[in-house]
Amino acid sequence: MNYFRTAILLAGMTALFMGVGFMIGGQGGMMIALLVAAGMNVFSYWNSDRMVLSMYGAREVDRASAPEFYGMVEELAARAQLPMPRVYLMDNPQPNAFATGRNPQNAAVAATTGLLHSLSREEVAGVMAHELAHVKNYDTLTMTITATLAGAISMLANFAMFFGGNRNNNNGFGIIGTIAMVILAPLAAMVVQMAVSRSREYEADKLGAEICGQPLWLASALAKISNAAHAVPNMPAEHNPATAHMFIINPLSGERMDNLFSTHPATENRIAALQALAQQMGGGGHGYANAAASAPQGGPWARGGTPRPASRPAGNPWGRRGGDERRGPWG
Repeated sequence: MNYFRTAILLAGMTALFMGVGFMIGGQGGMMIALLVAAGMNVFSYWNSDRMVLSMYGAREVDRASAPEFYGMVEELAARAQLPMPRVYLMDNPQPNAFATGRNPQNAAVAATTGLLHSLSREEVAGVMAHELAHVKNYDTLTMTITATLAGAISMLANFAMFFGGNRNNNNGFGIIGTIAMVILAPLAAMVVQMAVSRSREYEADKLGAEICGQPLWLASALAKISNAAHAVPNMPAEHNPATAHMFIINPLSGERMDNLFSTHPATENRIAALQALAQQMGGGGHGYANAAASAPQGGPWARGGTPRPASRPAGNPWGRRGGDERRGPWG
């Protein structure tokens, strides 16, 4: 189903790309757009993950530069029976994270420094398990390709602002074509948002909870991230709204029209589903604010088999003592 969904998505994006090309340059423009779209599809398959990571200024970390964070991802990947993904950090105050890559063998997970500073170790484990669930479900292929092609369509629409209204344009639409191009850019973002089913978030929440062993950790993290996303701006996401669907929580502030069509299920519904799952797994009755109280012993989030509390002072998310806590666990 993932491959079929990707094929349908690429076909729709290609058709839209060709339509924009026709509005700019008639049949000749449509053929050029077809060739460009074919090249973009191939390029996106192999390089879209790198483009998205570069777009957000993500820097790769390893065991030496971010030992605790890297070690957590490594252990969670082992629990999920996945190859070790590349691990990235984004210098961004908004707590958030995403996964990317065309398959599990070429996957990457990225988290913001805001996520590591404002969430407890247990909550971060829940978030990263969710992202690894996307990798395991092959959601990352669809997410990265849609983000790249939507951005390309938006750029082509901006290009039409300069050439679409030319009287000599052989498409016959003139200024109407120019106005259509301006409208097509946000519509392209809507197509992307609707193409990626919201159900994948519920599925990733469920599988992520199974990977880390504690649904309430992720529930607590979702509540914190959702609250912060509306208060702490994520400027790269605001400039590239077509990538919003890649994050665990919509990174857009909601101040613009980008949120007219939501890319994520309601956070309250996701938390309710995780609480119900916790009841099924025998971890209910504690409330997600006290998630670590019902933690299984000896996972990647605990040292010496002792779960750590879910609440940490800001700036000291790993419970370290001494040292420069402002630097966080990433080194």
